[in-house]
Amino acid sequence: MEDLLLPFVFPFMQNAFLIGLLLAPATAILSCFLVLKGWSLMGDAVSHAVLPGVVLAYILNIPLVVGAFAAGMTCALATGYLKDNSRVKQDTVMGVVFSGMFGFGMVLYTKIETNVHLDHILFGNMLGVGAEDLWTAGIVGGLVAAILAAKWKDLLLHAFDPAQAKAIGLPVKVLHYGLLAILSLTIVATLKAVGLILAIGLLIAPGAIAFLITRRFLPMMATAVLITWFAMFGGVYLSFWIDSAPAPTIILLLTGAFVAAFVWRQIRNAERSGAPASG
Repeated sequence: MEDLLLPFVFPFMQNAFLIGLLLAPATAILSCFLVLKGWSLMGDAVSHAVLPGVVLAYILNIPLVVGAFAAGMTCALATGYLKDNSRVKQDTVMGVVFSGMFGFGMVLYTKIETNVHLDHILFGNMLGVGAEDLWTAGIVGGLVAAILAAKWKDLLLHAFDPAQAKAIGLPVKVLHYGLLAILSLTIVATLKAVGLILAIGLLIAPGAIAFLITRRFLPMMATAVLITWFAMFGGVYLSFWIDSAPAPTIILLLTGAFVAAFVWRQIRNAERSGAPASG
Protein backbone atom coordinates (compact mmCIF):
# COMPACT_ATOMS: atom_id res chain seq x y z
CA MET A 1 0.00 0.00 0.00
CA GLU A 2 2.85 2.37 0.83
CA ASP A 3 4.34 1.80 -2.62
CA LEU A 4 1.05 2.77 -4.31
CA LEU A 5 1.01 6.06 -2.37
CA LEU A 6 4.68 6.82 -3.08
CA PRO A 7 3.99 9.39 -5.88
CA PHE A 8 2.02 11.53 -3.42
CA VAL A 9 5.00 11.88 -1.06
CA PHE A 10 7.12 14.10 -3.31
CA PRO A 11 6.30 17.84 -3.50
CA PHE A 12 6.97 18.04 -7.25
CA MET A 13 4.46 15.24 -7.83
CA GLN A 14 1.91 16.95 -5.57
CA ASN A 15 2.22 20.12 -7.66
CA ALA A 16 1.82 18.11 -10.87
CA PHE A 17 -1.38 16.50 -9.56
CA LEU A 18 -2.70 19.87 -8.38
CA ILE A 19 -2.11 21.78 -11.62
CA GLY A 20 -3.82 18.96 -13.52
CA LEU A 21 -6.90 19.22 -11.31
CA LEU A 22 -6.92 23.03 -11.68
CA LEU A 23 -6.69 22.98 -15.49
CA ALA A 24 -9.18 20.18 -16.15
CA PRO A 25 -12.50 22.12 -15.87
CA ALA A 26 -11.47 25.02 -18.12
CA THR A 27 -9.88 22.90 -20.85
CA ALA A 28 -12.67 20.31 -20.80
CA ILE A 29 -15.57 22.78 -20.99
CA LEU A 30 -13.84 24.86 -23.66
CA SER A 31 -13.14 21.72 -25.71
CA CYS A 32 -16.88 21.05 -25.91
CA PHE A 33 -17.48 24.41 -27.59
CA LEU A 34 -14.48 24.01 -29.90
CA VAL A 35 -15.68 20.58 -31.04
CA LEU A 36 -19.26 21.75 -31.66
CA LYS A 37 -18.12 24.92 -33.41
CA GLY A 38 -15.53 23.10 -35.54
CA TRP A 39 -12.66 25.17 -34.18
CA SER A 40 -10.12 22.37 -33.74
CA LEU A 41 -7.75 23.99 -36.23
CA MET A 42 -8.19 27.35 -34.51
CA GLY A 43 -7.02 25.83 -31.24
CA ASP A 44 -4.03 24.33 -33.02
CA ALA A 45 -3.22 27.64 -34.72
CA VAL A 46 -3.40 29.71 -31.54
CA SER A 47 -1.34 27.21 -29.54
CA HIS A 48 1.49 27.34 -32.09
CA ALA A 49 1.25 31.12 -32.51
CA VAL A 50 1.91 31.69 -28.80
CA LEU A 51 5.62 30.86 -29.18
CA PRO A 52 6.86 34.25 -30.51
CA GLY A 53 4.92 36.01 -27.77
CA VAL A 54 6.64 33.90 -25.12
CA VAL A 55 10.09 34.62 -26.59
CA LEU A 56 9.43 38.38 -26.92
CA ALA A 57 8.11 38.49 -23.36
CA TYR A 58 11.34 36.86 -22.18
CA ILE A 59 13.43 39.40 -24.13
CA LEU A 60 11.43 42.35 -22.75
CA ASN A 61 11.49 40.89 -19.22
CA ILE A 62 7.72 40.91 -18.82
CA PRO A 63 5.52 38.02 -17.63
CA LEU A 64 5.46 35.23 -20.20
CA VAL A 65 1.68 34.97 -19.89
CA VAL A 66 1.30 38.53 -21.19
CA GLY A 67 3.33 37.82 -24.31
CA ALA A 68 1.60 34.49 -24.88
CA PHE A 69 -1.87 36.02 -24.64
CA ALA A 70 -0.96 38.93 -26.92
CA ALA A 71 0.45 36.57 -29.56
CA GLY A 72 -2.56 34.28 -29.36
CA MET A 73 -4.98 37.14 -29.86
CA THR A 74 -2.88 38.55 -32.71
CA CYS A 75 -3.08 35.19 -34.47
CA ALA A 76 -6.84 34.93 -33.93
CA LEU A 77 -7.53 38.49 -35.11
CA ALA A 78 -5.24 38.15 -38.12
CA THR A 79 -6.96 34.91 -39.11
CA GLY A 80 -10.38 36.54 -38.91
CA TYR A 81 -9.31 39.61 -40.88
CA LEU A 82 -7.67 37.61 -43.67
CA LYS A 83 -10.67 35.29 -43.93
CA ASP A 84 -13.11 38.20 -44.20
CA ASN A 85 -11.03 40.15 -46.72
CA SER A 86 -9.80 37.47 -49.09
CA ARG A 87 -11.05 34.53 -51.12
CA VAL A 88 -8.92 32.11 -49.12
CA LYS A 89 -10.80 29.69 -46.87
CA GLN A 90 -10.42 29.84 -43.11
CA ASP A 91 -8.51 26.57 -42.69
CA THR A 92 -5.96 27.69 -45.28
CA VAL A 93 -5.56 31.08 -43.62
CA MET A 94 -5.03 29.45 -40.23
CA GLY A 95 -2.39 27.14 -41.67
CA VAL A 96 -0.46 30.07 -43.12
CA VAL A 97 -0.77 32.27 -40.03
CA PHE A 98 0.09 29.71 -37.38
CA SER A 99 3.00 28.21 -39.30
CA GLY A 100 4.37 31.70 -39.98
CA MET A 101 4.14 32.77 -36.34
CA PHE A 102 5.58 29.46 -35.14
CA GLY A 103 8.50 29.87 -37.53
CA PHE A 104 8.99 33.45 -36.34
CA GLY A 105 9.08 32.21 -32.76
CA MET A 106 11.64 29.53 -33.60
CA VAL A 107 13.90 32.08 -35.31
CA LEU A 108 13.64 34.45 -32.33
CA TYR A 109 14.40 31.63 -29.91
CA THR A 110 17.61 30.66 -31.71
CA LYS A 111 18.84 34.26 -31.53
CA ILE A 112 18.67 34.69 -27.77
CA GLU A 113 20.64 33.16 -24.93
CA THR A 114 18.41 31.64 -22.29
CA ASN A 115 18.43 28.89 -19.70
CA VAL A 116 14.81 28.07 -20.59
CA HIS A 117 14.90 24.84 -22.59
CA LEU A 118 12.77 24.84 -25.74
CA ASP A 119 11.38 21.40 -24.88
CA HIS A 120 9.73 22.88 -21.79
CA ILE A 121 7.95 25.49 -23.90
CA LEU A 122 6.86 23.04 -26.57
CA PHE A 123 6.00 20.02 -24.41
CA GLY A 124 5.59 21.44 -20.93
CA ASN A 125 7.38 20.76 -17.66
CA MET A 126 4.72 19.49 -15.32
CA LEU A 127 7.23 18.23 -12.77
CA GLY A 128 8.80 21.70 -12.58
CA VAL A 129 5.59 23.51 -11.65
CA GLY A 130 5.99 26.13 -8.94
CA ALA A 131 3.68 28.26 -6.81
CA GLU A 132 3.44 30.98 -9.47
CA ASP A 133 2.37 28.43 -12.10
CA LEU A 134 -0.28 27.02 -9.77
CA TRP A 135 -1.67 30.50 -9.13
CA THR A 136 -1.75 31.25 -12.86
CA ALA A 137 -3.49 27.96 -13.65
CA GLY A 138 -5.96 28.39 -10.80
CA ILE A 139 -6.91 32.00 -11.55
CA VAL A 140 -7.04 31.72 -15.34
CA GLY A 141 -8.64 28.27 -15.28
CA GLY A 142 -11.25 29.34 -12.75
CA LEU A 143 -12.05 32.53 -14.68
CA VAL A 144 -12.43 30.66 -17.97
CA ALA A 145 -14.60 27.95 -16.45
CA ALA A 146 -16.81 30.54 -14.73
CA ILE A 147 -17.34 32.57 -17.94
CA LEU A 148 -18.14 29.48 -20.01
CA ALA A 149 -20.52 28.16 -17.36
CA ALA A 150 -22.31 31.52 -17.14
CA LYS A 151 -22.63 32.07 -20.92
CA TRP A 152 -22.95 28.50 -22.17
CA LYS A 153 -26.43 28.97 -23.66
CA ASP A 154 -25.40 32.00 -25.73
CA LEU A 155 -22.17 30.35 -26.83
CA LEU A 156 -23.99 27.14 -27.71
CA LEU A 157 -26.48 28.97 -29.95
CA HIS A 158 -23.63 30.90 -31.53
CA ALA A 159 -21.81 27.63 -32.22
CA PHE A 160 -24.81 25.97 -33.86
CA ASP A 161 -26.51 28.88 -35.62
CA PRO A 162 -24.76 32.28 -35.67
CA ALA A 163 -27.48 33.73 -37.91
CA GLN A 164 -30.20 32.85 -35.39
CA ALA A 165 -28.06 34.20 -32.55
CA LYS A 166 -27.74 37.51 -34.39
CA ALA A 167 -31.46 37.57 -35.21
CA ILE A 168 -32.48 37.35 -31.56
CA GLY A 169 -30.10 40.15 -30.60
CA LEU A 170 -27.08 38.34 -29.21
CA PRO A 171 -23.77 40.22 -29.62
CA VAL A 172 -22.27 37.68 -32.04
CA LYS A 173 -19.01 39.58 -32.55
CA VAL A 174 -18.49 39.83 -28.80
CA LEU A 175 -19.19 36.11 -28.46
CA HIS A 176 -16.87 35.29 -31.36
CA TYR A 177 -13.88 37.31 -30.19
CA GLY A 178 -14.64 36.56 -26.55
CA LEU A 179 -14.32 32.85 -27.29
CA LEU A 180 -11.03 33.54 -29.07
CA ALA A 181 -9.79 35.46 -26.03
CA ILE A 182 -10.84 32.59 -23.76
CA LEU A 183 -9.01 30.17 -26.04
CA SER A 184 -5.83 32.26 -25.81
CA LEU A 185 -6.14 32.53 -22.03
CA THR A 186 -6.60 28.79 -21.65
CA ILE A 187 -3.51 28.06 -23.73
CA VAL A 188 -1.58 30.48 -21.52
CA ALA A 189 -2.78 28.58 -18.44
CA THR A 190 -1.70 25.22 -19.89
CA LEU A 191 1.68 26.50 -21.13
CA LYS A 192 3.73 25.34 -18.15
CA ALA A 193 1.91 22.04 -17.70
CA VAL A 194 1.67 20.55 -21.19
CA GLY A 195 3.39 23.08 -23.47
CA LEU A 196 2.28 24.54 -26.78
CA ILE A 197 2.14 21.42 -28.92
CA LEU A 198 0.31 19.13 -26.50
CA ALA A 199 -2.16 21.83 -25.40
CA ILE A 200 -4.29 21.06 -28.44
CA GLY A 201 -4.87 17.56 -27.05
CA LEU A 202 -6.46 18.99 -23.91
CA LEU A 203 -8.50 21.45 -25.95
CA ILE A 204 -10.01 18.90 -28.35
CA ALA A 205 -9.92 15.33 -27.00
CA PRO A 206 -12.20 15.75 -23.92
CA GLY A 207 -14.98 17.36 -25.95
CA ALA A 208 -14.63 14.79 -28.74
CA ILE A 209 -14.85 11.90 -26.27
CA ALA A 210 -17.86 13.38 -24.48
CA PHE A 211 -19.55 14.07 -27.85
CA LEU A 212 -19.36 10.34 -28.65
CA ILE A 213 -20.73 9.31 -25.25
CA THR A 214 -23.55 11.80 -24.62
CA ARG A 215 -26.34 13.40 -26.64
CA ARG A 216 -27.04 16.54 -24.58
CA PHE A 217 -24.75 19.48 -23.95
CA LEU A 218 -24.82 19.74 -20.15
CA PRO A 219 -23.97 16.04 -19.69
CA MET A 220 -21.35 16.52 -22.41
CA MET A 221 -19.60 19.21 -20.38
CA ALA A 222 -19.77 17.18 -17.16
CA THR A 223 -18.47 14.07 -18.94
CA ALA A 224 -15.61 16.03 -20.50
CA VAL A 225 -14.53 17.39 -17.10
CA LEU A 226 -14.61 13.94 -15.48
CA ILE A 227 -12.65 12.41 -18.36
CA THR A 228 -10.03 15.17 -18.16
CA TRP A 229 -9.67 14.80 -14.41
CA PHE A 230 -9.20 11.06 -14.86
CA ALA A 231 -6.61 11.55 -17.61
CA MET A 232 -4.74 14.22 -15.63
CA PHE A 233 -4.60 12.15 -12.46
CA GLY A 234 -3.93 8.87 -14.24
CA GLY A 235 -1.30 10.36 -16.55
CA VAL A 236 0.71 11.95 -13.75
CA TYR A 237 0.45 8.83 -11.59
CA LEU A 238 1.37 6.45 -14.42
CA SER A 239 4.30 8.60 -15.55
CA PHE A 240 5.91 8.15 -12.13
CA TRP A 241 6.00 4.38 -12.51
CA ILE A 242 6.94 4.10 -16.18
CA ASP A 243 9.47 6.97 -15.99
CA SER A 244 7.84 9.10 -18.68
CA ALA A 245 6.91 12.78 -18.94
CA PRO A 246 3.44 13.45 -17.47
CA ALA A 247 2.07 15.63 -20.30
CA PRO A 248 2.52 13.12 -23.16
CA THR A 249 1.19 10.37 -20.88
CA ILE A 250 -1.96 12.42 -20.22
CA ILE A 251 -2.51 12.98 -23.94
CA LEU A 252 -1.94 9.26 -24.58
CA LEU A 253 -4.64 8.37 -22.05
CA LEU A 254 -7.04 10.83 -23.68
CA THR A 255 -6.30 9.30 -27.08
CA GLY A 256 -6.98 5.83 -25.70
CA ALA A 257 -10.23 7.06 -24.17
CA PHE A 258 -11.27 8.52 -27.53
CA VAL A 259 -10.61 5.20 -29.31
CA ALA A 260 -12.57 3.34 -26.61
CA ALA A 261 -15.49 5.80 -26.88
CA PHE A 262 -15.50 5.48 -30.66
CA VAL A 263 -15.58 1.66 -30.52
CA TRP A 264 -18.33 1.78 -27.89
CA ARG A 265 -20.41 4.14 -30.03
CA GLN A 266 -19.96 1.92 -33.10
CA ILE A 267 -21.14 -1.12 -31.13
CA ARG A 268 -24.16 0.80 -29.81
CA ASN A 269 -25.08 1.97 -33.30
CA ALA A 270 -24.74 -1.56 -34.66
CA GLU A 271 -26.97 -2.92 -31.88
CA ARG A 272 -29.64 -0.28 -32.56
CA SER A 273 -29.58 -0.80 -36.32
CA GLY A 274 -29.86 -4.57 -35.83
CA ALA A 275 -32.72 -4.39 -33.33
CA PRO A 276 -36.18 -5.31 -34.71
CA ALA A 277 -38.55 -2.40 -35.23
CA SER A 278 -41.30 -2.13 -32.62
CA GLY A 279 -44.98 -2.25 -33.43
